[in-house]
Amino acid sequence: MQKDQLLTRRRALLAGAAALAVPAAGTAGLLASTGSPDPPARSTGPAAGAAARRALKPSAYRLRPLTGDVPPRAVPPPVPVRRAPLLRMAGRGRTMLLTFDDGPDPRCTPHILDTLARYDVRATFFVCGEMADWNRDLLARMADEGHVVGNHTWSHPLLTGLSRSGVRSEMERTSDVVEEACGERPQWFRAPYGAWNRTVFQLGAELGMEPLAWTVDTGDWAAPGTRAIVDRVENGAAPGVVVLSHDAGGDRSQSVRALRSYLPWLLDSGYHLTVPRRPPA
Repeated sequence: MQKDQLLTRRRALLAGAAALAVPAAGTAGLLASTGSPDPPARSTGPAAGAAARRALKPSAYRLRPLTGDVPPRAVPPPVPVRRAPLLRMAGRGRTMLLTFDDGPDPRCTPHILDTLARYDVRATFFVCGEMADWNRDLLARMADEGHVVGNHTWSHPLLTGLSRSGVRSEMERTSDVVEEACGERPQWFRAPYGAWNRTVFQLGAELGMEPLAWTVDTGDWAAPGTRAIVDRVENGAAPGVVVLSHDAGGDRSQSVRALRSYLPWLLDSGYHLTVPRRPPA
């Protein structure tokens, strides 16, 4: 082979190498860093010079799809730990509270709700959890009609004879049922038999509830007669009074008839029947 032919072939090889230099530069660094003699697989990503798109992180909802539909549990507002229950309610004018314990009972509670609705009056129902659990429709009706639903323990025990954990269970289980049926946890608590102690006040406050007792006891639990119940309410009526009656725990037909009698009398006498409001801390 002549010398000029060798020079021509050499120039052709150099020209071909120069033409391949630019596209090969993008893979040179990869080959140098990995030390692999094999060419990399062809990329399907964006063209050279395009901005790289950031990888999307999976959301917490996708990681935990079942928890996405569960609303956070409402935290009750803090309340002071009292040493005695509230017996009266402050209010403007001739304000009184009607309260009913031990229900709801499908035999009597609907009649009481009907009478209250007839006169457009709101009351407070301190419910027992085991009754409420079986009659959630009545709890929902109470809330829908603007009444206050309070906590009266699960099984109506004498709380002063229970352990701390026992008292908590009685309160907490009932609050859970009320929240499930009414959409919010109760803010008021009444101890069965009016039996309070330090543990009851402390746990009630921890669960966000104020202790409410009563001023006038109708004594309807003893079935003294409709007229006797009416007389006790009318004779005890005064601004701030809290009236105690029952809508369960036995035959409460006397309580139903008494309400139909004394409620219009109270209204005609200028009393405003309302629900409790949180006192200042």
